[in-house]
Amino acid sequence: MRQLDSFVCGRRHAGGASQATLFNPTSEEPLATVSSDGIDFKAVVEHARSRGGPALRALTFGQRAGLIEQLSKLIHGAREELIELSIQNAGTTRGDAKFDIDGAIGTLAAYARYGAELGERKFLYDGAGVQLGRTARFWGEHVLAPREGVAVHINAFNFPAWNMMEKAACALLAGAPVIEKPGTPTALTAWRIAELVATSGVLPEGAFQFVCGSVGDLLDHLGPQDGLAFTGSSATAAKLRGHAVLVRHNVRVNLEADSLNAAVLAPDVEAGSDTYNLFLANVALDMTQKSGQKCTAVRRVFVPRERLEEIEAELRSSLAAIKVGDPADAATRMGPLASAAQLTDVRAGIQRLSSAARTACGGAAPIRERGYFVAPTLLVAADGAADVFHAEEVFGPVATLLPYDGSAAQAARLVARGGGSLVTSVYSNDAGFLEEAALGIAPWSGRVWLGSDKMAEQSLAPGMVLPAMVHGGPGRAGGGEELGALRGLAFYLQRTALQGFKGVIAPESFCARAATAK
Repeated sequence: MRQLDSFVCGRRHAGGASQATLFNPTSEEPLATVSSDGIDFKAVVEHARSRGGPALRALTFGQRAGLIEQLSKLIHGAREELIELSIQNAGTTRGDAKFDIDGAIGTLAAYARYGAELGERKFLYDGAGVQLGRTARFWGEHVLAPREGVAVHINAFNFPAWNMMEKAACALLAGAPVIEKPGTPTALTAWRIAELVATSGVLPEGAFQFVCGSVGDLLDHLGPQDGLAFTGSSATAAKLRGHAVLVRHNVRVNLEADSLNAAVLAPDVEAGSDTYNLFLANVALDMTQKSGQKCTAVRRVFVPRERLEEIEAELRSSLAAIKVGDPADAATRMGPLASAAQLTDVRAGIQRLSSAARTACGGAAPIRERGYFVAPTLLVAADGAADVFHAEEVFGPVATLLPYDGSAAQAARLVARGGGSLVTSVYSNDAGFLEEAALGIAPWSGRVWLGSDKMAEQSLAPGMVLPAMVHGGPGRAGGGEELGALRGLAFYLQRTALQGFKGVIAPESFCARAATAK
């Protein structure tokens, strides 16, 4: 059984006696141990600030983009190995493993393209300039310049590759050195990627560090130029937001937490239409992909009350066709949950939801003697407004059918009951319904996905996070925001207002001088 190193201060660190064990969630066999004992986290932060940060900021956006492109190719070269590690440690099917790893590769490649388009610049203008005085001689511009701190990334267990590299792509392009901490239960895939990056020599010394295990007192050493980006539970997010050092120094914090994502079927959608089939396919996919362990998975499915039995029958049939089992078997469509703790939480969550709903299929009962398996579970509620469905996220292959009166207004109100989502999908061929629903849902959802016959053939599922679009959500979803093309860089840059003579600070002159400055 291997021990997974950390990569800090320019060397490997093996840890100490206080170890956590990683398991194969299919067989429950131990795979590896992790420990961060003995790491001097103050030194880790200083290494990033003194070595990695200055080296990255000395490069232009275009040069940093070139490094990110090399990282994308580096990970792509190990793709098959990483897929096998994901199957072993995360219990993913081959398709789900590719979803994670290709997401990492693709996001890096996308940010390499964005950076290449920025070219030989070291800062960005933000919007148009404005005349501040009697004439244009006194002028104002907003610029975005790299901050002088470090980016700490605490990543989730469900996407060990994608979650880590989507954060790293934005930070590195912005000129911020990163300290990455993976979710422990599935750290094997993230560790192998970190080993590839740390030993490749692609990035400047100190630009990429990796902590396998507890972060110890790492956060105690952050200051006003630093940033923390977290993906995980709302309980942990709340603790991080209130961390005394982060509060005292106004450290930037970006959180992505629990999310009661929703799908809404409008009453105009006819059975057998492209939109209807898209709705059914997307709900089944987002319930079961990654065994439902996605921050964008659908949890609440709103359908007109008179169509509840119809949709229940359709989804029950779709879910029954999904083979659950050993993810190494090519015929398997859904593997186990990632850990024993996840299995316990999901079973308990199903039981809590079942107090106000009947079970159409699946349930909390064991389905295999070994492994962390649970069946795809569809619940049906008589009352779509019952509190439990808008307060309880079960992080597994679980969703509840909720009736509503068929109006866009009520659908938006019920979506809002969840307190904030990453994504809400709405299915209709009625442009008026789509518009009313989208505008009503928008304050409560980071992304609103609108499905119709006209886009069905070309659409990607609502659960797919795209680097060109913002990922994040309000309220219980964490209140954070990532990706969104160049918007993702803003967290790591400082917006500053420049005021002065237009001939000095206007882009046509200021950019030219800054590009040639030593």
